[in-house]
Amino acid sequence: MAKVLVIRFSSFGDVAMLVPVIFSVASKYPQDRFSVMTRKAFSPLFENLGFNINVIPLDLGKKHKGISGYFKVTEKILSQGYTHIADEHDVLRSKGIRYSMKIFGRKTAHINKGREEKQAAIDNKTLYPPLKHTIERYQDVFDKLGFPAPMVFNNLFDFVPRNFSALKSITSEKKGRWIGIAPFSKHKGKIYPLEKMEKVVEALSKEENTTLFLFGSGKEEQKVLSLWEQKYPNIINPTGKLNLSRELLLISYLDVMLSMDSANMHLASLVQVPVVSVWGATHPSLGFYGFRQDPKNAIQIDLDCRPCSVFGDLPCQRVDYACLNRISETSIVEQIHKVLEKKTE
Repeated sequence: MAKVLVIRFSSFGDVAMLVPVIFSVASKYPQDRFSVMTRKAFSPLFENLGFNINVIPLDLGKKHKGISGYFKVTEKILSQGYTHIADEHDVLRSKGIRYSMKIFGRKTAHINKGREEKQAAIDNKTLYPPLKHTIERYQDVFDKLGFPAPMVFNNLFDFVPRNFSALKSITSEKKGRWIGIAPFSKHKGKIYPLEKMEKVVEALSKEENTTLFLFGSGKEEQKVLSLWEQKYPNIINPTGKLNLSRELLLISYLDVMLSMDSANMHLASLVQVPVVSVWGATHPSLGFYGFRQDPKNAIQIDLDCRPCSVFGDLPCQRVDYACLNRISETSIVEQIHKVLEKKTE
């Protein structure tokens, strides 16, 4: 029996994209055991995937922070008898664990993030054919370790029955169309201007038989979403009221999610909810598009300067963020309608 340690600490969206891969691999090799080392907050993504998958939750803010935390983790890993290490992150901490295990004769493999080809795509604006998807890069690591597997994952709730009663604290029985709106991202280059997004929210909130659910985190985001909830009808803001498991449950009942290039696109993908995504500084062809999402639902405009960043973390050289500002509110609403109409066909 092989014992495989799979390492991926962050970011949230990248960790979510690991779910289909680890499930598919573990399904093909039921005689082996797979442990996913990730941040404690992300643990629910992996807790119900299968009998041979478990989670090693890390508290990188406290207990497992810094050098002392690293040695605690490494000591624990060495005592667990892992035979293979799949480093799906390839950062300083995961490299240290990987090298330590290699010294003791464990078989290791790590992700090739394609940094050079991504930078070349940014520099040359060569986006077709698309670069290898992150999920494929994760699969490559298992291939190198000797665990090739076909993709068989479909939906997180294939493994756990949906219990709507867990949502009764924020909403009553589902009626009409449910639309999720996740207007935030970590970086400004990936956020549709909030004054324009508010117009999208206003337009959708006035539609008959429609309820909007707003998704965000943190105090500043909560302020914006609370204001929208107060100003417009048919809006529910569950921010801060649900843990990750219940948030995924709520997302699974949506008819469509409107998201930036952010974690909510990937969470919706894990529960087979179609996503209309808005792209600014980044681009779907760089390998971070939602799992099995329809490329036609990516809203973006062509500019000579775009994409300018792999992660959207660089300041706009034009200053005006035209890649986002020039996307009309109408085009977003229309694309959401197209998705809703397709669902009723």
